[in-house]
Amino acid sequence: MTASGEAVTPAPALAARTRGLRKVYRSTVAVDQVDLDVPEGAVLGMLGPNGSGKTTTIRMLLGLVRPTEGEVELLGHRIPEGAGRALPDVGALVEGPGFHPFLSGRENLVRLAAAEPRLAVADIGRAVGDALDRVGLTVAAHRRYRAYSLGMKQRLGLAAALLVPRRMVILDEPTNGLDPAGTREIRKIIADLHADGVTVLVSSHLLAEVEATCTHVAVLHAGTVVAQGELAELLESGSPGLLVSTPDGDRALESLREKRIPGKLTPDGVRADLTAATAPVVVETLVRAGVAVHEVRRERTGLEDLFARLTQSEDVTAPGGLSEVDEVTA
Repeated sequence: MTASGEAVTPAPALAARTRGLRKVYRSTVAVDQVDLDVPEGAVLGMLGPNGSGKTTTIRMLLGLVRPTEGEVELLGHRIPEGAGRALPDVGALVEGPGFHPFLSGRENLVRLAAAEPRLAVADIGRAVGDALDRVGLTVAAHRRYRAYSLGMKQRLGLAAALLVPRRMVILDEPTNGLDPAGTREIRKIIADLHADGVTVLVSSHLLAEVEATCTHVAVLHAGTVVAQGELAELLESGSPGLLVSTPDGDRALESLREKRIPGKLTPDGVRADLTAATAPVVVETLVRAGVAVHEVRRERTGLEDLFARLTQSEDVTAPGGLSEVDEVTA
């Protein structure tokens, strides 16, 4: 409780956090003062133009790269010092999978499963079979890895991350090389993980996929976090408009203008500009004017528009996605 008697909402528990994170390669600043919060149980989409620092940040979270400055915590452990305690509970697919080309998909997973500290030898066969089935590779499990397509290699990398139950899963471009059916399967896997309470961090250039699967978003630009938070709140914050569904569009528009509230007609009614009035004032104005109000909702901007506004980047080249150029190191 505050001094005024108001209840204080506790801060959400965090599965991962960084403070003042900075990474410099010679004269190149890849990540600069990144403060990132990944709430427990969230599906956080990490977005950013090429070279914005997404992959470097992920590598520092996993202890694969040592920060130049700053702090990293993963599942309550300082990284890299506590990596041995945190990483058994973390599954990760970073910068594409790497497997033995002359072994089959199943044989590769068996070798990885043997190194899992929390997987008994007697359970390896079952765990490998379940992971292959989960990513749709059971039929191709006997084929050598070198014969796999790019999408199949991505699936096998995801299977490796899901060999045992995890508290957190980190996926760097998990839908790279997948066809639409494969992309839908990855979306379902992420949804299932979320339903089980697993925290998921997804780095992706597919804005439509992030909007469809993620609960939270962090936007990186030039090595820094320019926005982060719940996806729904970020989308609403970028659109100061109220959409009113009404059969009396002309009458509604006239009543708004009488109160000096900018508005325009829409196919379902009117859009009121909330830079000049609050939502309750708009509704009250319409009701007092006798306008039949069927539905009221805040206008939501699309994730692509939000991303472009936050980064002012020329890398956004097509609807629903970023530039297809692969991100290099940073």
